[in-house]
Amino acid sequence: MEYTQLGRTGLKVSRLCLGTMNFGPLTTEEDSFAIMDHAHELGVNFFDTANVYGWKQGEGITEQIIGRWFAQGGGRREKTVIATKLYGSMGDWPNENLLSALNIRRAAEASLKRLQTDYIDIYQAHHIDRNTPFDEFWEAMDVLKQQGKILYVGSSNFAGWHIAKAQEAAARRNTLGLVSEQSHYNLIVRAPELEVIPACEDYGLGLIPWSPLAGGLLGGILKKIDKGRSASERIVEELDKHRSKIERYEAFCEELGEDPANVGLAWLLHQKAVTAPIIGPRTREQLDGTTRALEINLDDKALASLEEIFPGHKTAPEDYAW
Repeated sequence: MEYTQLGRTGLKVSRLCLGTMNFGPLTTEEDSFAIMDHAHELGVNFFDTANVYGWKQGEGITEQIIGRWFAQGGGRREKTVIATKLYGSMGDWPNENLLSALNIRRAAEASLKRLQTDYIDIYQAHHIDRNTPFDEFWEAMDVLKQQGKILYVGSSNFAGWHIAKAQEAAARRNTLGLVSEQSHYNLIVRAPELEVIPACEDYGLGLIPWSPLAGGLLGGILKKIDKGRSASERIVEELDKHRSKIERYEAFCEELGEDPANVGLAWLLHQKAVTAPIIGPRTREQLDGTTRALEINLDDKALASLEEIFPGHKTAPEDYAW
């Protein structure tokens, strides 16, 4: 396993981040435990979750599964950099969602209890809350840091200018500010290249791409369908939009002799702002397959070929102005 610094921090994390969104809804607790144990065997030390995962309001099922896994001991908690998120509704009463100081305090305490730990390594805002000023956000986060309940703060789904506002507000308070940003980024979804990635680079945030395989479109979907695998209605619609590109992509991967999923992950690992793509295996076997991405070296010719299939963006404003 390869490791890197998370943004401008001294924290070392694996180049692949284990996403746990499937734990509970699609993966049993027993299988989830096996996947997390095997992740450690492979050297993956970076796990991502959220208080809403499990998709039963207020229960935090996925965090509970991780907490019971931590409780087994054996160094599981100590070996894990755990990142969780808040923002989504955990109840129907006011102040049980978003990023008010009240919800930040309550959500953090609830996540700590479910995770059966006394601190969260990276506490992330799952989305921007346009009604909460950053001064309030940072005051609440700073209290949690002073109490030793969180170590770092990250964001997810922020625009580039949100990152800038957050960092400038943190600078006024002489605090570290955001250290990471989770963005929807892959070969097909390239919008972060306009302003999010430049903001991350300028302010020293590590980029953590979610949905690195575009919901399966970059995972060899055409070959899987030819073999009789079914796909959701949404994925079929997306495939219809991008079919010609996906056909060229899968042909390119076949020429390389590599699995399309691993090429998609390898491309992200070649992007200088990227710390670790979030992988979401449903089985131990799927987790094993992803590690091949770390070994794939895409030369300039291969990168240019991928750029031709999936054109990206220049940094703004050059992308849309002289």
